[in-house]
Amino acid sequence: MRVLDLSAYIAGPYGCTLLADMGADVIKVEPPGGDNLRKYPSTLEAESRAFLGVNRSKRGIALDLKQPEGLAALLTLVDGADVLVHNFRPGVPERLGIGYQQLRARRPGLVYCAVTGYGDGGPMKDNAGYDQVLQTFTGICALQGAAGGPPEIVYGSVVDYYAAALLAGGVSAALVERGRSGQGQYVGVSLLRSALAMQSARFVWAEGEPRAIGRDMRSGGITGIHPAGEGYLYLSANTPHFWRTLCERTGLTELADDPRYDSVRKRAEQAEVLVPLLRGALALKSAREWERVFGADVPCAAARTVEDMFDHPQVLAENMVATLQHPALGTYRGFAEAVRFGNASPAAPFGAPAYGQHSDEVLAAHGYTPEEIARLRGLGVLA
Repeated sequence: MRVLDLSAYIAGPYGCTLLADMGADVIKVEPPGGDNLRKYPSTLEAESRAFLGVNRSKRGIALDLKQPEGLAALLTLVDGADVLVHNFRPGVPERLGIGYQQLRARRPGLVYCAVTGYGDGGPMKDNAGYDQVLQTFTGICALQGAAGGPPEIVYGSVVDYYAAALLAGGVSAALVERGRSGQGQYVGVSLLRSALAMQSARFVWAEGEPRAIGRDMRSGGITGIHPAGEGYLYLSANTPHFWRTLCERTGLTELADDPRYDSVRKRAEQAEVLVPLLRGALALKSAREWERVFGADVPCAAARTVEDMFDHPQVLAENMVATLQHPALGTYRGFAEAVRFGNASPAAPFGAPAYGQHSDEVLAAHGYTPEEIARLRGLGVLA
């Protein structure tokens, strides 16, 4: 499958990267100056770390779609594509000449995916949508903060990345349908849908319930991050088995069968009593020592940094780290293989493209001669 990725930032581009992980030939089409993610702050001089992480396994071409020759080149690419993805605001694609109906008339089998902030209809369709804007808008920040405290952002672009997963799933489903009907279709993904889908367990309001009800999914009590003798340890002991094992291995055996603490709700209500006892016990060992003590019998994790993941034996055993190449940066390690398939070898990942790195290669593969390519570059249409 060939995918044209006209999107920028994270949600659209990473959704296309997930398709590349599954074997799609993804061509990233950037405007003059490139994807704005290239300009994000980074300690790497050659390229933005965010751009590298979001855009692996793509070939890159830079086209000015506002010039007739640039649009003509894109339409040539469309003629050989299965999927087109963009994150323009509603109305912009039509003005450029690449709206869904316009391209559907040209290529009926095209799966056309639009990533928007709030959707392609409704009173807010023209608003700019960004991850943390939608977090704040949909209540994620309100529930992330402490009870009665100010809202807090969840860092890490979680809404963007979940939207990327929705994109990959939606496009894949549309391709399955195309295999049956022969027809492409429109796939709409929005950050608003992503932010609410992430809160499906909270987004339930029974008839007759008041507005102010408990929607926080945190268990509370002893479930959470605690200081240890060295470092911090996350513990979850919601089931009777985990609770008993936790008590036994921390030396708090008298708590295991105490009827005052025999349910998650009771333990949350008695947090002021239980947490000091637990933390007193945890102070006797480091967080990583407690990991070994609990093993697979109590859900836990010592707090680590993302740098620890590059060489962690579990991550390496699951083949999640690849060594990649970049024309300016050289060799770097990054994430790979988001989904594992049992009966197929994964597509070999490769580094994110430099700006315009594959422009000549892509156009030549679509029938452009070296002279025509040179002419486009001379007109400022191609980089």
